[in-house]
Amino acid sequence: MTDQITLKVFSDYVWPWCYLSTGRIEKIKKEHSLKIELIHFPLHPETPEEGLSLKDLFAGRDVDVEAMYTRMKGLMDTEGLEYGKRTHTYNSRLAQELGKWADEHAKKENNYNAIHDALYKAYFVNSLNIGSKDILREIAASIDLPKKEVDAVLFDRTHKNAVDADWAKSRKYGVTGVP
Repeated sequence: MTDQITLKVFSDYVWPWCYLSTGRIEKIKKEHSLKIELIHFPLHPETPEEGLSLKDLFAGRDVDVEAMYTRMKGLMDTEGLEYGKRTHTYNSRLAQELGKWADEHAKKENNYNAIHDALYKAYFVNSLNIGSKDILREIAASIDLPKKEVDAVLFDRTHKNAVDADWAKSRKYGVTGVP
């Protein structure tokens, strides 16, 4: 029996490579004793709550959004991950705070780990605005997370400082992209 390995993954729920890595990590977990620690990363923290079109996000950067989708769709299919067509990106800050809270509780209750998959699917499969408190509440309810505690995270921002610490860790380590 090998010792458990802790894999620290700098991640953001709105970056397709982070979502893609979930499939690859699951494959690695079948062969190795692996503990995943998500460190939340501010990919596009300036994105307004209502979101930003991908056209506007990539304006002036010579990015072919359709070609990017086709490439990522092929990679997701290979990993067995659903992947829908999106037109917008959204601010993931509150989703990160919800994920951080869930990680603290996952040691006690298994269903808390499900929030990460639920957030990725909400964004990459269903094109939902994971910056919206109402959408985040619906996602949490769909996996039976306690409403009162979820509301504390979203409205009282109980895990703001924890995500601030993750973002600071990213800067300290010189992380400029994810995963």
